[in-house]
Parts: sequence; structure tokens; C-alpha cells
Amino acid sequence: MDDRRAGELLQAERQRIVNELAGLRLEPIDELSSTDLADDASDLYQEGVDVGRVDELRAQLAALERAEDRLRRGDYGLSVESGEPIPDDRLEVVPTAERTVAEEERLEHGQ
Repeated sequence: MDDRRAGELLQAERQRIVNELAGLRLEPIDELSSTDLADDASDLYQEGVDVGRVDELRAQLAALERAEDRLRRGDYGLSVESGEPIPDDRLEVVPTAERTVAEEERLEHGQ
């Protein structure tokens, strides 16, 4: 994959993450102002979901920054594990991919 296309993919991924983070406005719940326990429970549940999503997006942002570093160094698109090329089709779908599909599957299965 050429550097121009890689940069476009990474920029689009950054924008997606930033937009989603901006959409998750976490507001503190004032427990004393509400008398409806069902609403409070629903709000607390949603806040927990949102906090988990923020953590996930922060991890994605860290992966994006690592991918941008690899692009600057000239080794974007190469597995961080083996140095083997990551297929362009995979990078089009997951621009932050750090490993080939086979390496990622081995890692996920603890092999």
C-alpha cells in the first residue's frame, strides 16, 4: 500500500474515533435530584456502557498512533511480529492492523 493511501485511511480512522468520543458526553448523575429509581438505574447502566466505550476508543486511538508512527518510519503495512507484509485488503478494513490475520488469530488463541 502506498503511503498516500495509508495516510488517508489513518486520517479517516482518526476522524471516526474523535467523532465517536465527542458523541459520548458523559455527564454526572445527580442522585439527589431524581426520585425515579428505574430512570436512575437506566442512566447508571448507560453511563457504564459509555465509560467502557470510551476505554475501547482510547485503545483504538493508541493503536492508531502506533500505526502513524510505523507510517513515518516506513514500516507501515508490515507485521510488528514477523515483518511479513499485511495484505492491503486487510489494511483497507483495519488500517491499524499490526499483524497478519494468521498471527492475530494465534495471538487471540494464546498460541
